[in-house]
Amino acid sequence: LISVHLCSFPEADTSMIDRELEANMKAVVDIVILGRAARNGAAMKNRQPLAAMYVKCETVLDSFYSDIIRDELNVKEVRFIDDMSAISSYSFKPNLKTVGPKYGKLLGQIRATLQNPEFDGNAAMNELKSTGALHFTFGADEVALEEGDLLIEVQQKAGYYSIADHGIAVALDTTLTDELIREGFVREVISKVQTMRKEADFVVTDHIKVSVCGSETVCDILRADASEFSSAVLCDELTFDALEGDLTKEWDVNGEKITVTVAKV
Repeated sequence: LISVHLCSFPEADTSMIDRELEANMKAVVDIVILGRAARNGAAMKNRQPLAAMYVKCETVLDSFYSDIIRDELNVKEVRFIDDMSAISSYSFKPNLKTVGPKYGKLLGQIRATLQNPEFDGNAAMNELKSTGALHFTFGADEVALEEGDLLIEVQQKAGYYSIADHGIAVALDTTLTDELIREGFVREVISKVQTMRKEADFVVTDHIKVSVCGSETVCDILRADASEFSSAVLCDELTFDALEGDLTKEWDVNGEKITVTVAKV
């Protein structure tokens, strides 16, 4: 018998590679990674929908790619913008390991300039990106601080959480409207019921009955969004009275206590 290990490897047809697709998907991955980091930094659960995320990067992606980002990060809208100054700013400190040896006697003046409340962090970042350095004059001394000479942090503005890396900046709109809060509650309860379906060994196609008791806040939200909830968990009957079922558990949903029972139809 001829071993498959003696066969030649297939040769790649490089003409079939879509370079634009690769570049766009790399941008998608980078933006999603930053978006998740921003969610963590803002202490926003992934199941809590957010109104919008703003993105500044060299590549402006069309709706096909922005929809992927929107779904991955659970945001209603992804907006590509050229100017992040209304949403975030930057703060700068000298990197002592590099600035000290270069400009030791000027270190105090450099630090004071960078940390002056009137120092425009956004303008400085634009200069750094366009020229490769921040330029200052102290008397007869010329100073050029490259990116490695600086410790740069994104400054948060109220209602947003921003983060930047590798030439990409993202900002999450962290303001939660009543509608977003209600949707977050629904998604949390859906997650709990899906967990219970698995624990009860239900088949994914099994239809169920669900009882939710306890917090009136949660019950009122589920009454208003019963169709979305029922469709997501294959619930044929949603009740807010006690129910005999296959599994009953108590849950804390965003600080609200509920008791959930699931039963196979």
